[in-house]
Amino acid sequence: MRKGKKGEKGEKGESRYFSTAARMDEALIECLEKKELEYITVKEICEKAGVNRSTFYLHYETIADLLNECVEYTNNKCFRRYTSELADVKSRISSGSREDMIFISPEYLRPFFEFVCENKRLFKVILLNPKTFETDRTFRRLFDEIFSPAMDKFNIPEKKKPYMIHFYLGGIIAMVEQWIKNDCSDNVEDMIRLCIDCVTGNFGLPDEKR
Repeated sequence: MRKGKKGEKGEKGESRYFSTAARMDEALIECLEKKELEYITVKEICEKAGVNRSTFYLHYETIADLLNECVEYTNNKCFRRYTSELADVKSRISSGSREDMIFISPEYLRPFFEFVCENKRLFKVILLNPKTFETDRTFRRLFDEIFSPAMDKFNIPEKKKPYMIHFYLGGIIAMVEQWIKNDCSDNVEDMIRLCIDCVTGNFGLPDEKR
């Protein structure tokens, strides 16, 4: 847990505090690109962030606390991309028809693929450290807030929901992993089209027949 700001008051002090924390977040990500969490030391983080140990302990009690902040920051950053869309999706789920429950579509996939492309360095680290970054927690949030309520429209039994959602998300995550390995060389629109084709089976069909 991040510690309270000791002795820093006002906007300037708060700005410095969070600027320093951001540098330590970045330093931890840089370290995770090269080694596993258990082998990273406070000294390494401080050297990369350009701060001393006392500054680190002003903000955090342990490296695990810093990691938790990184995880939360990453999750929130991703979900902020969907802030307006999420409200619209929830409205459509509560009042829409079955036809409104199609989430493998460009309007829902584009923000995700754009976010990955813009943050490919971070996603490389996440893919190298899936347990560390608790990716399951992120997708559990997607499941609880979007997919599970949508499945209710189709009267899908509760025990079948996790299998179905992991089938779809697992495929998308695997695609993203390969995309990142290729340094996101394929453009976002091509990835969206490929994702939809994988789900619908419309390979080789011209756009007007899809």
